[in-house]
Amino acid sequence: MLPQRPQSGPEPLRIYLVGAHATGKTTLARWIRDRYQVPMIAEVARGVLAEMEERLETLRTDIDLVDRYQAAVFTRQIDAESAVNGSFVSDRAFCNLAYAAHHSGILGRIFRDPRLEQYMAWVKRGLVFFLRPHQELLVDDGVRAGVEWEEVIRIDGMVKLLLEQFDVPYIPVASLSMQERVRLVERVLQLAGLPGATDARSANPAASTATTFADVAKAVKQGHAVGSALGGNSVAANSLGGTTIAGTTIGNPKPSSHPAPSRHEPVRRGPSNGSH
Repeated sequence: MLPQRPQSGPEPLRIYLVGAHATGKTTLARWIRDRYQVPMIAEVARGVLAEMEERLETLRTDIDLVDRYQAAVFTRQIDAESAVNGSFVSDRAFCNLAYAAHHSGILGRIFRDPRLEQYMAWVKRGLVFFLRPHQELLVDDGVRAGVEWEEVIRIDGMVKLLLEQFDVPYIPVASLSMQERVRLVERVLQLAGLPGATDARSANPAASTATTFADVAKAVKQGHAVGSALGGNSVAANSLGGTTIAGTTIGNPKPSSHPAPSRHEPVRRGPSNGSH
C-alpha cells in the first residue's frame, strides 16, 4: 500500500522517468540523484530477474514465467516507492505494464487490481518526464526486452497510451542531447522548488515568485506542448532557449521579428505568384 498524502506541509517531490527501454532514463536519473542529492529507485526488473534465476531468453518463450515476472515487477515497484520516506527519483514507474501488454497474459488482471488505480493516482501527484526513443541509444545489455527499433517504438506508444489513459501530466523529453535534457530538468525542478536546484531568482529577490510544485503540475496538466510535434499533456522546451509552460515562455528566448519557417515548410525565394 502506498503512503497517504500528508495532511499538512509540502508533499515530497517524486520524480519519474518513464518511456521505452534504451531511452536514457537511468543515465538521467543518476544525474538527478547526484545533482539534487535525492534517493534513486533503480530499475526493479533487473533485481526480480536475478532473484528468479532466469534468463531473458527463457522469459520470451515461457508465458507462465513471464506472467509471474511481470506481476512481481509491478508489485516490487510499488514496494520500492513505499519504502522511501520523502522525495526520490525513479527511472521507472508503470513502464513494465507496456511490456506486459506485448509479452504476457496478465494485463487484464493487473487492470482489475485496485492497486493500479491507487498507484496511478500516486504517480499523477509526482513529476513525470517522458523520454522519447532515439535509434542511437539502442544497446543490447542482456536484460532489455529487445533492442529492435520496432519493439522500442511499440513500447514507447504503449507508455504514451497509459499516460493518456490515466490522465497523467507529463513532460516530454525528445532531445537526444544530454545537455538539453539536463537544461530542461534543471528548469522544471527549479520551478518545482526542489532544494539544491540552482535558482537564479535568489540573486534577484524582486523577481522571486511563489511558484510551487503544485503550480507546475497544474500548468502541466492544463497546458499543451509548445515547440513539440509529439503532443500530449505536456511541458516542452522552447527551441529558442526558454521553457514553455501552458503557453508562457520562461527563460531567455531569443527575440525574432520574423519567425523562422518550419523545417517541414519549404523556404520560398522571391515573390510568389502561385506557381512553383
